[in-house]
Amino acid sequence: MKYEKLAKDIVQNVGGEENISSLVHCATRLRFTLKDIKKANKNELENNEGVLSVVQGGGQFQVVIGSHVSEVFKEILKNTNINNGNSSEESKGSIPSQIFDVISRSFSPLIGALAGAGMLKALLTVLVMVGWLSAESSTYFILSAAGNAVFFFLPIFLGITLSIRLGANPYVGGTIGAALLEPNLTGLIGNPASFLGIPAIVVDYSSTVFPVFIAVCIYAALEKALKKMIHKDIQMFLVPMISLVVIVPLTVLLFGPFGTYVGNGIGVGIEFLSERSGLLTGAVMGAGWTFLTLLGLHWGLVPIILQNLGAGGDPLAPMLAAAPFAQIGIAFAIFMKAKDKQLKALAGSTMLPGALAGVTEPILYGIILRYRKTLVYVIIAGAIGGAINGLLGSKAMVFAFPSFLAIPAYSPMSLFIVGAFTAFILGALLTIFLGFENKKKENSDHEIITPNDEQSDALTKREILVSPLTGEVKELSEVSDAAFSSEAMGKGIAIIPSKGEVVSPVNGTVTAVFPTGHAIGITSNDGAEILIHIGIDTVQLNGEHFTPLVQSGDTITQGQLLVKFDKEKIQEAGFDIITPIIITNTDRYIEILNVNKNKRTIETNEDLLTLIV
Repeated sequence: MKYEKLAKDIVQNVGGEENISSLVHCATRLRFTLKDIKKANKNELENNEGVLSVVQGGGQFQVVIGSHVSEVFKEILKNTNINNGNSSEESKGSIPSQIFDVISRSFSPLIGALAGAGMLKALLTVLVMVGWLSAESSTYFILSAAGNAVFFFLPIFLGITLSIRLGANPYVGGTIGAALLEPNLTGLIGNPASFLGIPAIVVDYSSTVFPVFIAVCIYAALEKALKKMIHKDIQMFLVPMISLVVIVPLTVLLFGPFGTYVGNGIGVGIEFLSERSGLLTGAVMGAGWTFLTLLGLHWGLVPIILQNLGAGGDPLAPMLAAAPFAQIGIAFAIFMKAKDKQLKALAGSTMLPGALAGVTEPILYGIILRYRKTLVYVIIAGAIGGAINGLLGSKAMVFAFPSFLAIPAYSPMSLFIVGAFTAFILGALLTIFLGFENKKKENSDHEIITPNDEQSDALTKREILVSPLTGEVKELSEVSDAAFSSEAMGKGIAIIPSKGEVVSPVNGTVTAVFPTGHAIGITSNDGAEILIHIGIDTVQLNGEHFTPLVQSGDTITQGQLLVKFDKEKIQEAGFDIITPIIITNTDRYIEILNVNKNKRTIETNEDLLTLIV
């Protein structure tokens, strides 16, 4: 299976199946709740070619995969017995973390349906606008039903997903949501109503979020209490019956109106801020959305957006949309400007999902965090674009991820385009004119060795790396692990060691020593970022047979002993000891050359690679 190994590696590096309380996924992330966060190997995960990044936020350990996350998720579930839901053993975290966790997990299963339905509604808007479809035709009404259904019946879907998250019966939770939309109840809207003589205010609960959130949270607590008091033989019917008898009237009398007022109050508050200073509100929202996404906390705003949409339009989404458009602009600029084919392919492959579907997390984790100068560009472009949309009063009319195809979801469309395209163009221009590489001060104490005269005319700077190992030199293409042989992690070379010692190839600083001791990261004084990975899949040895002699942050000199390892015992354990030496910031260099191309063996401290800036 294509994703079988990746799924296995992820489970292993979050502490194993026994350390996982529950697992869900959203558009690009696996969201783990771990029993002991300390058992997770974040560094090893981040160095896996199938993982874009790892984020801890919202009470979760989040592994960012990209658009194929659902395939990895299925593979994990297929090969494990992980409980895909609630567990009493979960790490609780702070109250805000728990709230974001509940919101995130409740909406995550619905995101595909919400985004798809939102795009369908946007498409219908375009078809009517260009005259290809009549808003009075039966075709329009049928497609509108498909686009409107998930939003209209949102209380039912949230009742189900929220109940699953809280460990309650999801079908009773869905029934509570359905009761709020049942014709006998909706027929009381606008008419005098009471329950057992208590006056009741019945409102329209279609497309609402907060009433069902409150109701199902109370229901989950009630169900647990009832199960403790009622005999098991009659729980099957009595617990749901009592729950419905108690929760539905309480929702109509109390939770529903309160939740509706809360949601409307938040909407009015945003509207108030927009009217007072749409410019300032939009700037803050546009600049801040990227950081909320990085922390995985952005789902906390989804209920507010949906509540505002139910009230006729949301001013928040256009402000936030500026940030994704700025991110897409940066990816576009790097795609156009990058000389490295691998980087160009990465920029193009991450730009398309963002531009067409609004999924920009691959851009964030694959490009922006890698080239951190661009994070400043996102803030500037997002703030300006968001300020424009806030000032002009744009509103989202349907739920959709911000993208070029979703532009019809915003109104007035022409005003939204001004803010969105400003963010896109600014992000692109800042990247083109100010650059995206994180170049460090280029002072070299190394002797310059010119590979040939033709190159020397064009080159301005070179750095020599000596061999960190004694052994047989191999090309990266000969390494059995595709993460290295494909050069996905960067260019470099490999050595089959004949001696169990690793020395430093440069003067520099230790940036990472993996807990298992099988790999070490170094940054040279001249800016080269080097990964030395001893053996293939040797992380599975959990540090056995490896003895690191330095720590992260240590200053090191060329030739200094860094790691000792027992190569015979590693081989006896069944592991390949071929050791890739990777330049992880390959895009910084014009060329990376093997100094002794015809030499089959090498000793430590002999010249190995020439890095040409």
